[in-house]
Amino acid sequence: MATAFIEGVERATAEVRALFAPTPLQENDHLSRKFGARVLLKREDLSPVRSYKIRGAFNFFRKALSGGSKAELFVCASAGNHAQGFAYVCRHFGRRGVVFMPVTTPQQKIDKTRIFGGEFVEIRLVGDFFDDCYRAAIAFAEAEKGLMVPPFDHRDIIEGQATVAQEIAAQMPKGREPDIVIIPVGGGGLSAGLTRYFRDAGWTSRFVFTEPAGAPSLRETLAHGRRTKLETVDNFVDGAAVAEIGREPLKHLKDFPADAVKLVPENRLCSTILEMLNIEGVVLEPAGALAIDTLKDFSRKELKGKTVVCIVSGGNFDFERLPDVKERSLRYEGLKKYFVFRFPQRPGALRAFLDLLGPEDDIARFEYLKKSARNFGSVLIGIETKDRKNFDLLRHRFDAAGWAYQDITENETLAGLLI
Repeated sequence: MATAFIEGVERATAEVRALFAPTPLQENDHLSRKFGARVLLKREDLSPVRSYKIRGAFNFFRKALSGGSKAELFVCASAGNHAQGFAYVCRHFGRRGVVFMPVTTPQQKIDKTRIFGGEFVEIRLVGDFFDDCYRAAIAFAEAEKGLMVPPFDHRDIIEGQATVAQEIAAQMPKGREPDIVIIPVGGGGLSAGLTRYFRDAGWTSRFVFTEPAGAPSLRETLAHGRRTKLETVDNFVDGAAVAEIGREPLKHLKDFPADAVKLVPENRLCSTILEMLNIEGVVLEPAGALAIDTLKDFSRKELKGKTVVCIVSGGNFDFERLPDVKERSLRYEGLKKYFVFRFPQRPGALRAFLDLLGPEDDIARFEYLKKSARNFGSVLIGIETKDRKNFDLLRHRFDAAGWAYQDITENETLAGLLI
């Protein structure tokens, strides 16, 4: 017997068909072979705005307008996918919308939001950080009697995101459930909607949540037993870097154990982004690759013979970030390291150093940090190689030759200042 929540999601799914067809649930042969499981990707990166955010925004607008709301103005604050979904829906319903974005928002995301919204959306750039932007949006909405459209912390948003679950249920073979469902988490709207729908439907699948290591808001909240706001957040995974899980989503997620949340290292995630781009031709932003990357946290035995659904969202990747993604991936794979050497100021010193490198080693960066030294100078040297084991050989040669040096690759303070 369908619950009220399932009935609401089914109505929302039928209504959202006015915007786009169901996103595909695709078996990925490459990942299935790699991990020894049947890996299915729910391709939310193929929605009109390349993420699931359009679903919640549409459902919020639909219910507000059908509920008799007299709002002539809708407002949101977002630096990415929610803004694009919001803009698309404003144009669909022919309603005026104002999007507040931080001044630091990449131009690509600003341009896409403007394209999706057309004449119905105005973009205002305010503040260097999202919190400043969000406060400005709230103040504007109050002053202009606009209706705020939250990115995740509202029951209508959760119901809209749950249409992803309804589609998965319809796309799975009749009577079959996935063994594992891996869900990326930002503010919690998607994970709340999916878990509520599948539980109400009687599914017994194991739910695994995935957050960036630099923004573990759900993990910390579940570990402390109360809603916890992070003091600092690493914004690299900008589509999921949220300091505090939503109050409404937490009502659906509070009974899960903290170890149901996997934390993905940002540099490891970069390797997955490149792998999907180079091997599968799938363009994913960092948040879109979270669920796929989390497969690495399972043992082969855990996944053997299992059916795993990974929610893939979104695909709004700014290719100006590609050099940084490559750099992070190389460092994670152990193929690139940075050293500070105490370099003697004498003829032949550089030649002596270069003679220690192997045939697969390459100097990627060479920079004097102190140019006025008389006898010795500090030099930043970046080295790339084809096999991580080559660095063991290099260190042995450096030590045998009496070089004084420090590996700063994993030293966040020095690397942040020098690299």
